[in-house]
Amino acid sequence: MAIDYATLEVLSPVLVTATALGIGGWIFNNWLRMRHGYPLENSWGKAVYPKDNEAQARVQLLTQENAQLRAEIGSIKDRLASVERIVTDQGYDVARQIESLREARHEVTQ
Repeated sequence: MAIDYATLEVLSPVLVTATALGIGGWIFNNWLRMRHGYPLENSWGKAVYPKDNEAQARVQLLTQENAQLRAEIGSIKDRLASVERIVTDQGYDVARQIESLREARHEVTQ
């Protein structure tokens, strides 16, 4: 089954367009991955990490910042737990009841 010249002439723009779109999509995908910090992959799916010092320094800085933010979130959670314990503690309720009695007594004397 041979492809005649007319069929090849009709299919060639489609093949060229499909090839150009495939290559353009691959380039765009890799550009997005690099822009957002994802590692590139080789043809076997293994990550290809950048070998320059600037990228390694950036990764190290981001790792340090991530650790600092996690520590800060941990301390904020501890503080929030303390505040929740104070608010739900029985002593807070007693203090509120005393204040309401003072206000009621104050209103009666006026």
